[in-house]
Amino acid sequence: MNPEQPASSRLADDATQDERRSAREEPHRRLRPGAVRALGHPEDQSQPAQRTFLLQRAQPALSGLIDGSLSSLAPIFSVALATHTPRYAFYAGLATAIGAGVSMSFSEGLSDTGEDTGRGNPRVRGAITGAGTFIGGFLHTLPFLISSYTTAIVVAILVVMLELGTLAFLRMRFFKTSFATSLLNVALAGVIIVGASAALGSAAS
Repeated sequence: MNPEQPASSRLADDATQDERRSAREEPHRRLRPGAVRALGHPEDQSQPAQRTFLLQRAQPALSGLIDGSLSSLAPIFSVALATHTPRYAFYAGLATAIGAGVSMSFSEGLSDTGEDTGRGNPRVRGAITGAGTFIGGFLHTLPFLISSYTTAIVVAILVVMLELGTLAFLRMRFFKTSFATSLLNVALAGVIIVGASAALGSAAS
């Protein structure tokens, strides 16, 4: 640069060089990960919504389904094995499903206001959990409307197996757990409960 060049001209040259340098660096700045994150990736924006859905909808529903599917096994099968009368087992299962549904609904709703944990409206969560509990307990109660004792037992066991597979799939789908591990866990719980109810039913018969 010529030292005798006027100051105004030197300033103009410096500005031109800065503009050229910025133009060369602009594509690299656009490709920087930090710049991309600053703009907000759609997947990043969807994570809070997904977490909210899991906490406020999926978890209460799955909790209810698991409780209803497992807790009602003992009274249903113990009554069925003790009486060999499917109708009695049906009413026992229906009463258990209703009672467990109401109990879980209030338990979920009263255990957490949702204000500090972000789990949402307690009444909505309670309703979801209660409905899931009733459905989980009522599905394997329906086979006991069949008048044949043996047929009712076999169909009920098949329904229970379907329920356990569905629970494992839902855990895999929403909470990214292994299907095999989830199935093993819920099946183990089911076997323990059915074994206890079978022992009680046999002792009472």
